[in-house]
Amino acid sequence: MRIHVVNPNTSAAMTETIGRAAAAIAGPDVEVRATSPSMGPASIESHYDEALSVPGVLAEIASSPADGHVIACFGDPGLDAARELADGPVVGIAEAALRCATYLGRGFSVVTTLDRTRGRAWDLVHRYGVAAFCRGVSACDVPVLEVEAAVDAVVAACRAAVAADGSDVVVLGCAGMTAQRAEIEHRVGVPVVDGVQAAVLQVESLVRMGLRTSAVGEFAAPPRKAYAGLLASFATRP
Repeated sequence: MRIHVVNPNTSAAMTETIGRAAAAIAGPDVEVRATSPSMGPASIESHYDEALSVPGVLAEIASSPADGHVIACFGDPGLDAARELADGPVVGIAEAALRCATYLGRGFSVVTTLDRTRGRAWDLVHRYGVAAFCRGVSACDVPVLEVEAAVDAVVAACRAAVAADGSDVVVLGCAGMTAQRAEIEHRVGVPVVDGVQAAVLQVESLVRMGLRTSAVGEFAAPPRKAYAGLLASFATRP
């Protein structure tokens, strides 16, 4: 089985971290390949960043044949479009982590990076139907590309969230936190869910069950259409 993990930002170092975490959790017969786009933002910390990351994500999905795909950014950028494009199932790390957390306790807290991204996290909580379980969304206020080295700040934010929200599970709101999941869990004392590993295992399970995104209705392949200017290469074909 081949699982493709796409990091929607262009940071090679972060992509390597994500790839190691994904490979560590996958089954022994699973080949994990982590990539990042050649175009797009260095990190995703705003709606503008997220919007401009989507063409790169879709280009990676289109050029990386695999049995299934993971979008490794907590905003799940381009998820719906990727499902139209890919042959196998596509799972976003926010979707996987938020739903996974509902199995582990009465309520969870999300701890994200910058304070300005909290609204987007709440949007996803509602989109994925888990608002009844979410006790709060907090930020450690560390930029995405610095968060891997800022484990103390993430731990402090997680402890504060658990105390303030009365939650019994924490969801890590950034793919850059994936390598520290076990340490954070040990230091905070509650289950801590990392979306990268949760999404890889979700894709693996869907593939093993022989399931893929429905090709009928909304997620059918996009209609054939020309695109202009810088997006000319994204023209859809039958």
